[in-house]
Amino acid sequence: MLRTLSIRDFVIVESIELEFSAGFTVFTGETGAGKSILIDALTLALGGRGDASVVREGAAKADITADFAVSAQARDWLAANEFAMEEGGALLRRVIDNAGRSKAYINGIAATAAQLRELGDMLVDIHGQHAHQSLMKTEAQRVLLDGQAGADSEARAVAAAYRAWRALARQLEEFETNAANVLYERERLEWQVNELEKLAVKPGEWLEVSNEQSRLSHAASLLEGAQEALEVISEAEDHPILSQLSSLNQKLGKLADIDSGLQPIVDLIEPARIQLQEAVYALNDYLDRVDLDPSRLRTVEARMDAIHSAARKFRVPEEQLPEEHTKLAGRLLQLADASDLEGLRKQEEKLKAAYMAEAQKLSATRAKAAAALGEAVTRAMQELNMTGGRFEVALHAAEPAVYGLEQVEFLVAGHAGVAARSLAKVASGGELARISLAISVITSNATTVPTLIFDEVDSGIGGGVAEVVGRLLRRLGQERQVLCVTHLPQVASQAGQHFQVAKGTLDNGKTASRIDVLDSKSRVEEIARMLGGLEITATTRKHARELLAS
Repeated sequence: MLRTLSIRDFVIVESIELEFSAGFTVFTGETGAGKSILIDALTLALGGRGDASVVREGAAKADITADFAVSAQARDWLAANEFAMEEGGALLRRVIDNAGRSKAYINGIAATAAQLRELGDMLVDIHGQHAHQSLMKTEAQRVLLDGQAGADSEARAVAAAYRAWRALARQLEEFETNAANVLYERERLEWQVNELEKLAVKPGEWLEVSNEQSRLSHAASLLEGAQEALEVISEAEDHPILSQLSSLNQKLGKLADIDSGLQPIVDLIEPARIQLQEAVYALNDYLDRVDLDPSRLRTVEARMDAIHSAARKFRVPEEQLPEEHTKLAGRLLQLADASDLEGLRKQEEKLKAAYMAEAQKLSATRAKAAAALGEAVTRAMQELNMTGGRFEVALHAAEPAVYGLEQVEFLVAGHAGVAARSLAKVASGGELARISLAISVITSNATTVPTLIFDEVDSGIGGGVAEVVGRLLRRLGQERQVLCVTHLPQVASQAGQHFQVAKGTLDNGKTASRIDVLDSKSRVEEIARMLGGLEITATTRKHARELLAS
């Protein structure tokens, strides 16, 4: 449930702090006052797209923070993604500066917009004022039915099985069509793989032989340099460094017995003597290991020439020859199947059967959900002054596709005695709006998302139907938190919490939106305004009180 929403410097909002309660809440106000800006701000906090245009003119950044009480599913997600809990909830924050740069946070920890969206899908379900337009599309109808049926995972399994089947089918078709080319390619690959197998270059070998060649080719210089260093340190006839240092250390040690002030100097020289002695040991060891070996040098250089020639032939760097061998061997293994077309056909049939099994399972789930959705929306249509009307979900058989074995189509009959037609062909905008609202309410009732938002989905509806819509939303608010932007007094009067959105002028002369929580008296005035426009009379106030009392 949404607990608080803080908006700063967003479009025409300077600063707004809102607290929400459970149940049914409405936002009303004159056209252009900024009612839908609230939904836009919340959408941004939930990971929606935003740019510099959302920052209020003259401000450095827009800052939106939404605080939610979360469900068990959302708590598990927060724990899995290492976002600390804040008082049992989730604090989602989005900041966009006037250069268009965006930052996102969950419970004070930096997050991505994708993470905001993923968490937001568990917290809020938004039905926009143009929802009926998307319902005209076949794909949207199919997605809605699958969501209502709880078949999203089944639909993904069908899509994955279809792609695997069609990929192998295309490969089989390619092999059958280009059998001669495939055979030639296979022979070429066999020769290349054999060449690389004979050479047998190991990972990292090029670096090893390069280092060894460098060492062997400079063996004489290495021996000479190491021997010279050894002589200077310990073997020179005329006062080697180690001998001088030892003698000096011994002499200073005796003097330190007389004057302890020399002892720190002795303590500094002794480690140097020890380090020089260690260097002598290391140089002797090195001289024992380094040897002039012309035979080994020739062997190593021959190996380098072979690797270099292969690299030029295959047009890859020397160190990448092992990877090239692996890649070519994999391609050869793939092409080897071309000689076993019958085996490929059997494999393709197996993948097709797996797809059909998944698709038929999805079809059965859809059929059951289609009947239930049709009945539920039909019942809602009777309440929405479409007596005798009915709603059907048709499943038309189709060729196997990534989405399954059927096309989904919503059909509607506006009243009794007429054939159901495609929702896309319903002539009346009012009918379409009512049906869309019925579908939105029913499908929302099936979801586990705790907060539902309806942004002017009641457009095109009026009169007694509007009152029914208000009762439907209030009924839904008994189970969920429902937020609704509306222009209908019949809907607004059914709410348990009422916010009024209005435009005002700041001290600097700029326009800004403000939002007020209405008490009982203020609600009468606002409902009266919605009923009667600018001129509010005693009659409209009386009517407003009657609506609120109903």
